[in-house]
Amino acid sequence: MMLEALRSIVQAVNAAGNISEALEIMVVRVRDAMKTEVCSVYLRNPETQQLRFSANVGFNNELIGKAIIEPGQGLVGLVARREEPINVEDAYTHDKFVYVPGLGEDAYHAFLGVPIIHQREVLGVLVVQQREARRFDEDEEAFLITMSAQLAGVIAHARATGTVTEGAGSGNARFKGIAGSPGVAIGVAVAKVPTTELRAMPHRESADAAAEREMFRSCVAAVRDDMRRIGEELSGQLPPEEHALFDVYLGMLDDSMLISEVEARIAQGEWAEGAFSNVMLAHVQTFERMEDPYLKERAVDVRDLGRRVLAYMRSGDESPVTYPERAILVGEELTASMLGEIPVENLVGLVSASGSGNSHVAILARAMGIPTVMGAVDLPVTRVDGREMIVDGFGGLVYLDPSQGMQAHFEAVSAQERKISEGLETIRDLPSETLDGHPLPLWVNTGLMADVARSLDQGAEGVGLYRTEIPFLLRERFPSEEEQRVIYREQLQAFAPLPVTMRTLDVGGDKALPYFPISEENPFLGWRGIRVTLDHPEIFLGQVRAMLKASAGLDNLRLLLPMISNVEELESALILIYRCHDELIEEGIDLGPLPPIGVMVEVPSAVYQARQLARRVDFLSVGSNDLTQYLLAVDRNNSRVADLYHAYHPSVLQALQIVADGAHAEGKPVSICGEFAGDPGAVLLLMAMGYDMLSMNANSLLRIKSVIRGVKLTDAQRILEIALQLESSAQVQELLRGELADAGFDNLLRTAYSPLVSA
Repeated sequence: MMLEALRSIVQAVNAAGNISEALEIMVVRVRDAMKTEVCSVYLRNPETQQLRFSANVGFNNELIGKAIIEPGQGLVGLVARREEPINVEDAYTHDKFVYVPGLGEDAYHAFLGVPIIHQREVLGVLVVQQREARRFDEDEEAFLITMSAQLAGVIAHARATGTVTEGAGSGNARFKGIAGSPGVAIGVAVAKVPTTELRAMPHRESADAAAEREMFRSCVAAVRDDMRRIGEELSGQLPPEEHALFDVYLGMLDDSMLISEVEARIAQGEWAEGAFSNVMLAHVQTFERMEDPYLKERAVDVRDLGRRVLAYMRSGDESPVTYPERAILVGEELTASMLGEIPVENLVGLVSASGSGNSHVAILARAMGIPTVMGAVDLPVTRVDGREMIVDGFGGLVYLDPSQGMQAHFEAVSAQERKISEGLETIRDLPSETLDGHPLPLWVNTGLMADVARSLDQGAEGVGLYRTEIPFLLRERFPSEEEQRVIYREQLQAFAPLPVTMRTLDVGGDKALPYFPISEENPFLGWRGIRVTLDHPEIFLGQVRAMLKASAGLDNLRLLLPMISNVEELESALILIYRCHDELIEEGIDLGPLPPIGVMVEVPSAVYQARQLARRVDFLSVGSNDLTQYLLAVDRNNSRVADLYHAYHPSVLQALQIVADGAHAEGKPVSICGEFAGDPGAVLLLMAMGYDMLSMNANSLLRIKSVIRGVKLTDAQRILEIALQLESSAQVQELLRGELADAGFDNLLRTAYSPLVSA
């Protein structure tokens, strides 16, 4: 019974039009479900920590929004401070009880309060009270805790969008995410949404209501014709009860009330897709709230019909898209292919509601120098299109409809960053070596031809990682061997005679090809990297042949094998590479000797077999992004656990040292091509560990070179010795921040900006 009540309340709260309605639904429905007499919600002010009486059934509602409980005061304050439930038989006998005049709680004894927590922050307290002096039982307590967890997301979203301000702040809607790519972007949001998802349609105004209405009617007529045709084709093949579904669809499409609702919204200035989606969603929610199981299931049919009509409406929208001069691409889940849809000269920022700072799209954004925020889970993606936005890629914050003061603040921040970058230009052509003469070459990670000029302009000495999957991701089919050869030749020629390290196809995990989908419950532990290409040797052989042919006459190719987890995989890949080389020579192509071949160390098993792997290849290269993920058991795309992803974790540092020692024991060079290589603090540790080369995105090259040129290797070795004795990533970070500051690199320590309260 409680489970059914829980589902019903959650559906009702999620369907509420605003936070006030959601809170009102919550207190009434919880009181009824628990058969108690009072239910209240107190919301916490994030700045003052005061708890405001915000919703209630059973007490004096005239005090809603007025009654304030100071931090730690009373039983409600105690719940918030302890961050755990308080369940007492008689509130009056508790030493923390505080009487609130006028509230009306005089006759109520039993008290149960639970904290409302979202991402480790207490947002408020949910309370039920009863006249009878008794302890609420375990089931009741568990039910209220479950309700508070549901309410937390609603409140967090409302607070982020500015609909709950608690009387503080400037009114700027601020959304917290994860820093994906550094920098500040100020521009106009462009929402990227799935084409037929009802909930994803952005809010947008219409320029021509009559044209929108006509288009809507023609699409409904087209779907009506489809339903009749399909129904006729399947008559006699389906049981009568199943075939009746087509009559239901036709009935809905002929429903004058539904049509009128949509056209009324269009008449009020809303575009047809948005008007239709909102009306259909309302009908879906109506069915979902029904008690009868059969009727509740009809919500699926309504949603399906809505998607069919919406597909027609979206397919008919062939008008060219005009992007604002300073476009900020926003989506529930951004992909590499989406970046190519906006002209690069217009794209100034990215915001993704999902993912983390080490998602593939964030890595690409850093390579392109585009300020990015990932994991902004509370951002209302469908309602930001065309609105002013600021992306703070340092602090992982997004500001919607910023005030003039806020905008001026971030314009100043952006100008300061440009000044720092311009100051670094003077060292572009100087050697990358320490004050005591230790060289540490800096290479670049690339994936697009657009990266080439930027990389060379920033003084890159080679390519440590060319992501060959990007040309695959940007196509609708596998590129042919010749198409690949042309792409690879362009890269090799652009950097010649500098070396270019090309990683063989690395798909799976968070990189799925649209024409070669890999659907797995746990993709990062599944079919990805070398596992895919060894299972499909035709893909691997074609790619290696294209690389070898592209390198003919240039001889600056290096091959890198991803996701190697054991010696057997490596040997299988080497056999195929030798075969390609021999075949091409037999075909009369003058290749010369085999290019250097390396293994990408990115799984724990490879760490502990580093020496055995190095014995069979020419070099090792650490992929620190995945290695950190696998060592710490943290999905780097999951914003919920992003704060547990620490490349400075002592276990990660020890693993990096093991790999460097293993490679050098076999007389082989070792590099690192993950994002860790572009961290100003990490470079101190990596040079001391003995890494022979660092590869990073082009925008980090000069900053890292400035650090290398400003320290001694002996100082780095001293710092590493201390760091390896520390027990947490926070301690390591604090050590490195202090050392960088002492060395005069305060300007490189920027990781976040405090929001202006007075802006």
